[in-house]
Amino acid sequence: MTASQLVLGVKLRDDARFDNFHGDRNTSAAQRLESVCQQPDDMPVVVLCGDADTGKSHLLQAVCHLGEKQGRAAVCISIAELEPFGPDALSGLETHEIVCLDDVDRIAGQRVWEEAIFHLYNRILDRGGLLLVSLADLPASLAFELPDLVSRFSHGLIIQLGIYRDEDRLTILRARAEKRGLVMADDVASYIMRRAPRRLGDLLGILDILDENSLQAQRRLTIPFVKTVMGW
Repeated sequence: MTASQLVLGVKLRDDARFDNFHGDRNTSAAQRLESVCQQPDDMPVVVLCGDADTGKSHLLQAVCHLGEKQGRAAVCISIAELEPFGPDALSGLETHEIVCLDDVDRIAGQRVWEEAIFHLYNRILDRGGLLLVSLADLPASLAFELPDLVSRFSHGLIIQLGIYRDEDRLTILRARAEKRGLVMADDVASYIMRRAPRRLGDLLGILDILDENSLQAQRRLTIPFVKTVMGW
């Protein structure tokens, strides 16, 4: 499978935009990223650093939505999606003006992959494009073997994201519920927060389940209903 065929299968999430990136913890980081995308200023690479639950994927998708709105060809793809096809899957991505690679730390220590990303970086630079990558930590703190790749990442714009606090997770939960047309009273939201796993992804997964069951049963969200659906 070629890179172009892979790219055709990658769909942007409609719910991953800058205007619905909620939670005060990383608001300033999101605003900075949006500003950079509005005026790149010859910045060839932007590195988003943070734990798995900090909104990196959301922001990379938001960058692509913004790029497309500006009439710029953009692609966002996770390294996890490319790994089965090998480093050659990166070939041709530079034809996009904006290239977002999520979870690049997955290939740290794999020399062939690192060299492929380094060469992709150079091709994007030659074409005047913008590369955005997400990492679990600062470039120098990861197990990359290729010094040139670490150097390029380290000299790019590094935006660090912090782990969400409970109040941020609550804000995000309620904002997502409202967007779906779900009325979530304070007591229901508090109950879900007390029982749900701490990972934001798991929390939003619970919202998906509640939304689906609420529609099927034509029931509003109450604590007894949430208890029944979730088996709590």
